[in-house]
Amino acid sequence: MSRTSFYWVFEDRDALLNALLGRWKSKNTGNWITRTEVYADNVCEAVLNVFDCWFDDSVFDSPFESAIRGWALQSPEVAREVAEDDRLRIAALIALFERFDYGRATADVRARAMYLAQIGYASTQAREDISIRMMRVADYVEVFTGLKSGDRDLQRFFSRING
Repeated sequence: MSRTSFYWVFEDRDALLNALLGRWKSKNTGNWITRTEVYADNVCEAVLNVFDCWFDDSVFDSPFESAIRGWALQSPEVAREVAEDDRLRIAALIALFERFDYGRATADVRARAMYLAQIGYASTQAREDISIRMMRVADYVEVFTGLKSGDRDLQRFFSRING
């Protein structure tokens, strides 16, 4: 975009930065929370619904997540926004686990472990072969839920992700 056309779209630099932050909140936080609320027969299926954020860039943009978190290191205002969105995302995961009868403390720990694992992937810009990550899916579900995924749940997940 040329400098002159920039002002046709954004009033100033702050407007651009606010738009970027708004897009991140809408896409990454909004989609994350939505995925926690999607219908699921069991907790394993519910966790697999959230795993869509791990594998589908149209649902959750990991490079964008990393960029916003990098920006937050330099901007206290953005850091506050990121902290609030982290809180909302974790609260949504806690609610997911509580829906499936996990106690509050257990739901909190499982939600944080699951969330921090994904944010770790995004923040470190981890690059691993998709086939390796897919092989780990069932084990991740078991670590986060304490239960083994049923074949039906895994097949639905893999068919959704692999198209």
